[in-house]
Amino acid sequence: MAFITASWNPLGDAFYRSTDLYEMSWSLRDGLRDSLVAAAPYGGPIALLREPQRRSPSSRPQLEIYSASGGTVASFPWKSGPVVQLGWTVSDELLCIQEDGTVLIYDLFGSFKRHFSMGQEVVQSQVMEAKVFHSPYGTGIAIVTSSSRFTLATNIDDLKLRRLPEVPGLQGKPSCWVVLTQDRQTKVLLSNGPELFILDNTSCTVVCPPGLSPQDGNIVHMSVSFSYKYLALLTDSGHLWTALLLHPFNLEFTCLPRCRRPKSQQPSVVLMWDRLLLVVGVCNETIQYPIEDPCVLVGEMDGVRIISSSNQELLQEVPLVCQDIFKIASMAPGALLLEAHREYEAASFGKCFLTDFSPDQFVTTCRELRVLNAVRDSSVGLPLTHTQFKQLTLQVLIDRLVYRQFYPLAIEVCRYLKIPDYQGVSRVLKHWASCKVQQKDLTDDAIARAVCMKVGDSPGVSYSDIAAKAYECGRAELAIKLLDFEARSGEQVPLLLKMKRSQLALSKAVESGDTDLGECFTGRSQPLQTGFCKLQEQETLKDLYNQDDDHQELANYYVTASYREKRLEGRLSLLQSAVDEYNKAKNEFAVKTTEDEMRLLRFQRKLDDEKGAGLLGLSLQVTMETLLSLGLHKQAEQLYKDFRVPDKRYWWLKLKSLAEKEEWDELEKFSKSKKSPIGYLAFVEVCIKCNNKYEAKKYVSKVTPEQKVKAHLAVGDLEGAADAAIERRNEAEIGAVLSRCSASNSLVIERLNRARAAIAKK
Repeated sequence: MAFITASWNPLGDAFYRSTDLYEMSWSLRDGLRDSLVAAAPYGGPIALLREPQRRSPSSRPQLEIYSASGGTVASFPWKSGPVVQLGWTVSDELLCIQEDGTVLIYDLFGSFKRHFSMGQEVVQSQVMEAKVFHSPYGTGIAIVTSSSRFTLATNIDDLKLRRLPEVPGLQGKPSCWVVLTQDRQTKVLLSNGPELFILDNTSCTVVCPPGLSPQDGNIVHMSVSFSYKYLALLTDSGHLWTALLLHPFNLEFTCLPRCRRPKSQQPSVVLMWDRLLLVVGVCNETIQYPIEDPCVLVGEMDGVRIISSSNQELLQEVPLVCQDIFKIASMAPGALLLEAHREYEAASFGKCFLTDFSPDQFVTTCRELRVLNAVRDSSVGLPLTHTQFKQLTLQVLIDRLVYRQFYPLAIEVCRYLKIPDYQGVSRVLKHWASCKVQQKDLTDDAIARAVCMKVGDSPGVSYSDIAAKAYECGRAELAIKLLDFEARSGEQVPLLLKMKRSQLALSKAVESGDTDLGECFTGRSQPLQTGFCKLQEQETLKDLYNQDDDHQELANYYVTASYREKRLEGRLSLLQSAVDEYNKAKNEFAVKTTEDEMRLLRFQRKLDDEKGAGLLGLSLQVTMETLLSLGLHKQAEQLYKDFRVPDKRYWWLKLKSLAEKEEWDELEKFSKSKKSPIGYLAFVEVCIKCNNKYEAKKYVSKVTPEQKVKAHLAVGDLEGAADAAIERRNEAEIGAVLSRCSASNSLVIERLNRARAAIAKK
């Protein structure tokens, strides 16, 4: 293992290492010279604007957005004004700050979102420098103008501009400056020659720290640590000081660097020149790294990312636990685990060497590391350390994968880490569907089918929410198609009203039987106003409609009146009157809907008389569910055909009904009646849910190849699952089977590991 420590460089009592992250995928002709570059922390995206001050309309600069691995995400010519600074928000939106104080905001894919101004007075004086910072309030911006005035916005999503006081003797921009944010306070620290000043809302205070004198020269550079707890200053004479930022922004200076991270063995500061990167430690020692091309340094909570035109590295202090592994005769847990790995070729056997060991943390950590390896892949480009991952949280990582539209990977991560559906897979599917409805190159039918097939009946996903997104994008017909998949009729009504589809809203509201929906129609001259507003003078209202020859509203009146009628004959009579009026109003849809309702009522009455089923007044779906539960399959199938119920809905209803009643022979006959529109994995899962593994196994052979592993695992067939995963050469599926194996499945584990190794070689 000597090659692991070969790249470690000692600095006092600690070691530092530089780890290669990527050979950058981009092809930058001129490198990073003459460009504005902004790289987001936590392995975030990189924005690059070449020659930002170019003003010629005939030759515009190009704004390029890349993943952390250099993969192109977006590129477009910059057509606005000269840009002073680029930066990223906490939600990976790009901020472009112009000379005139205008801030333009783009999403990760280069789509313009919005803009705002840093104040009218900035337009006249122009922005000299700007900085993007993150505070407890969110993402903030600070600027300094040519008139030497500072303006702050601590949260761009709730814009409140603060103009800070003047700095005595300051002409133009300061030598250097930083934004300090701590305990919900935000201030500016700046230098003017050898002097230091702190600016807040009301005052400008001179700072005279001990140990820093005018003889040491002018302060030319300053930098605040990732945590905003430490500050480093560099003078033009080459002296380096650091300060601990104490509440409320008192500076405790020392002549040695103090920019340390938690559990650090050797506090250090990183400095960069044209050809040299220097790590300076508290022990007055240094580490030198030669560099060939211009680089960009990105501060992280546990190190520094170094980005050049050709590659990217992570420079960080080697954690103490890693150092302990390689000490001579070390008995640290990590050293024992490494020895176990050498002896047994499988690190998990190292658990046997540890007393009072709980495997939960070990398993969780292994899973998290596999996820981090997956997202670090250059095709994804999210190089997170485990420390950064814990700070960022799993939920935010899923959000970032979703935001970048890595939906399959996000779903796999959710399943692999066993995140509850409502927090994981369902949330990813909802976002996917919201993006899918915006695809302009697909027809409404194609999108509706794709969404239904992918989303299915996933818990926590509302088709009405997806339909609302489609309507926002100007696709009203697609929204209506999506609403057809919404199982709760009442959820469809508000959007239909917003879309001005009153007749369809009437149908859905009546179908729901929810009188509270009347509140949606208060103050509207729409059909349901009649039925749900509980007017006292119903006959008077009917006479008014007759006088005005308002056939539409009169028909609506008859429909709602029918639901107050207890006798079937009276209800049918009122509905027939509604049909007559809808015909006069030339509302064919309402005619058909009302006639269907009459057919259903007659069907329900007939079965109530023959079977005592108690169906009268139930909705179509509830009627079918009741018939199936009573074993009246022929009658349920008649409704399915007569009312053109979607195949998927009917198959799901019948599948669940037969399984719950344990009619296994009937279920098998049903599965063979024709090709299942809901697939056969549904049969496996429903049988398992009803505690019948024997029946579930009958359908495993019928599932699609993509679902074989899941089906075998559902019935507890590890060998079958292993065969399917190995045949498909799918590493994720192999991992899923391995995660279900125990020590007694050693042969299966061996086969899977051999297959995984063969895949990795290729």
